[in-house]
Amino acid sequence: MPAGPAKDVAYARKIGLFSATMLVIGGIIGSGIFRNPAEVANRVKTPFLILLVWGMGAVIALIGAFIFAELGQRRPQVGGGYAYLREAFGPLAGFMYAWALLLVMATGAIAAVAMTFAGYLASLLGWPESTQPALAGGAIALLTLVNIVGVRPAAWTQNVFTLLKLAAVGGLVMAAFFLTTPATASATPASPPGSVFLALGAALVPVLFAFGGWQQTNFVAEEIINPERNLPRALILGVLGVVAAYLLVNVAYLRAMGPVALAASTAPAADTMAAIGGETGRRLIAAGIVASTFGFLNLVILVSPRVYQAMARDGLFFASFAKLHPTWQTPVAAILLQGAWATLLLFSKKYGELNDYVVFGDWIFFGLTAMALFVIRRRDGARATPFRVPLHPWSTLAFVAAAIYVVLGSVVSNPGNALRGAGLLLLGIPIFLFWRRRAARS
Repeated sequence: MPAGPAKDVAYARKIGLFSATMLVIGGIIGSGIFRNPAEVANRVKTPFLILLVWGMGAVIALIGAFIFAELGQRRPQVGGGYAYLREAFGPLAGFMYAWALLLVMATGAIAAVAMTFAGYLASLLGWPESTQPALAGGAIALLTLVNIVGVRPAAWTQNVFTLLKLAAVGGLVMAAFFLTTPATASATPASPPGSVFLALGAALVPVLFAFGGWQQTNFVAEEIINPERNLPRALILGVLGVVAAYLLVNVAYLRAMGPVALAASTAPAADTMAAIGGETGRRLIAAGIVASTFGFLNLVILVSPRVYQAMARDGLFFASFAKLHPTWQTPVAAILLQGAWATLLLFSKKYGELNDYVVFGDWIFFGLTAMALFVIRRRDGARATPFRVPLHPWSTLAFVAAAIYVVLGSVVSNPGNALRGAGLLLLGIPIFLFWRRRAARS
């Protein structure tokens, strides 16, 4: 197998507990919490149910963090979910995950978030809409270069922008609690149509998408200092921090706007801040969203190439992608490929369409990775581990059930997109067979 060159240079363990926690928070908080609460309010209508469904999402996210914490402790390997799926279900399962990340899930997210960043930045600067693609492409290029020259500058960039996004969230909450009086609803919120159970289930889908992203820190396990100890701590601390932030933000929206206005809003964060501080408030939250999206963009560019490098190290991609730079200790070829493909998707304007096709892909792999814990635990036997998922196997099975629900919900809501997305994912099978035969010949 063409894995030899990758062993010449090892990853540098330079990410401590604080930076790892910032990676977890930065991987979850993007632009979703500034938009998705309106969609949730539209589906469940009442304040109690709005907060209930966000609380349900918080519980599922915490269980997911526990699962990935135990997996990361047992297998602190580069690639995270790729490594767990490969060990539990074979190389095809791992390859399909890496293929989906490279094809759309990571690169499409980079393009989409870069355009969101550019849209808010252009608005803040008073620049025309025509400048947005150039701003988005420039952000991708800049962060690609930052991540090439080492994990430490990339991690510090992440720290700064994660703290800025937390400041934006904190400012929104403080303004809503101390600079407004509780909203007096102009209309009584309607009850959810039909079954409350079905309404909660429908609202849970955007909530779980807003909570997704904690798993990405596991991609850089070989660059975390003492990962067996620090990775589980970072996951749990980071997800708990996001849970607190999300619940407070939703209380702030309800206080400032009320459930009816929240459900009707297309930009609840901007509308809340505009109601409090006029145009100045709107510009302040826009600056916060710029910081939040830029930090999320850096996070995806930082962690995802480690999956492609692990795939190449297993002989399932070009051998040059398995190599780490002798000085910077980063997978330069993988980072460059990701940046180039994301930029191509950006300027082709196909990223949104492709993302819609495989939007359920993350939760397919979340569910499979949770199932991998059963396999890995069985293989480890009675091996003692400091951290174990609480209430396993029931909690883990509950997480798998939630993942299945999200996938089925995506399929039912748009079967055409699901069919096209499944086709894109299945396209990885002949590509895997090609690389597998090539590795066997080598």
